[in-house]
Amino acid sequence: MELFRIKKDIPFMRNALIFNVISALTFVAAVFFLLHKNLNFSVEFTGGTVMEVMYSKAANVDEVRKTVDSTGYLDAPVQTFGQAQTIVVRLPLPKNETLAQQTDKVFGALKAHDADVKLQRVELVGAQVGDELAHDGLMALLFVILGVVAYLAIRFEWKFAVAAIIANLHDVVIILGFFAFFQWEFNLSVLAAVLAVLGYSVNESVVIFDRIRENFRKQRKMSVTEVIDNAITSTISRTIITHGCTQMMVLSMLFIGGTTLHYFAIALTIGICFGIYSSVFVAAAIAMWLGVKREDLIKPIKEKDDTDGAVV
Repeated sequence: MELFRIKKDIPFMRNALIFNVISALTFVAAVFFLLHKNLNFSVEFTGGTVMEVMYSKAANVDEVRKTVDSTGYLDAPVQTFGQAQTIVVRLPLPKNETLAQQTDKVFGALKAHDADVKLQRVELVGAQVGDELAHDGLMALLFVILGVVAYLAIRFEWKFAVAAIIANLHDVVIILGFFAFFQWEFNLSVLAAVLAVLGYSVNESVVIFDRIRENFRKQRKMSVTEVIDNAITSTISRTIITHGCTQMMVLSMLFIGGTTLHYFAIALTIGICFGIYSSVFVAAAIAMWLGVKREDLIKPIKEKDDTDGAVV
């Protein structure tokens, strides 16, 4: 399906250097904010208190959140758990007070607001658990990256593998940079979104790389730059349809998905936007800078031996 067909190729690679400089500056800014401000890790990573309370009827999450905020624990994650009556509150590790004092203060405020609320359980998540989660998350990211590099190197050529992984890491670092700059909470759902963006962005790069390889076979008189421009131009309609539909779904999660999906949707929104950009202006351009050529993808045809193997 094509929304439109562009008859003349758009010279994307003519401005590749400018877009690569913009990408490099954005990447450096993201790294700076990551190092300077660090990520605002959630309770899952830093450790803290998990409280589960149950109401006699469907809980008003916003009211519960305001009540928790009034106790001094601002922006503590509050969400339903399994059913509308059950609420889970995640609090930071208690400071200058015991676990019992922290629990009594928060539950007392909830009780004062609604006498029917019952305390189901209280758990203390230690920092060690958070360290293990952070370690597992980093290992998951590392294995995904290695898998992507191996897949692209086998399917295409190492220059494409290097170009794609640089472009995809560019997307991941920029997402993390946004979260560091705005100090948005980095939780497990955001980590899942980052891994999803990595796979999503790779898929877009593979589509363009596939068309580049196809063009090398069909358009033998075109230069490398013309082949890449034609590949990107001919996939624009598909790109707009795919990403437009995906972005609508993600935006619906962002605006009506509630607090639970808020940061997950934000990470996906940023990742999709930069995934499109990096696939078009970063991955293809880096492959071009690395010197990809027709011979890298298409094996030369050996000329037939006129003697048919006979030697006199």
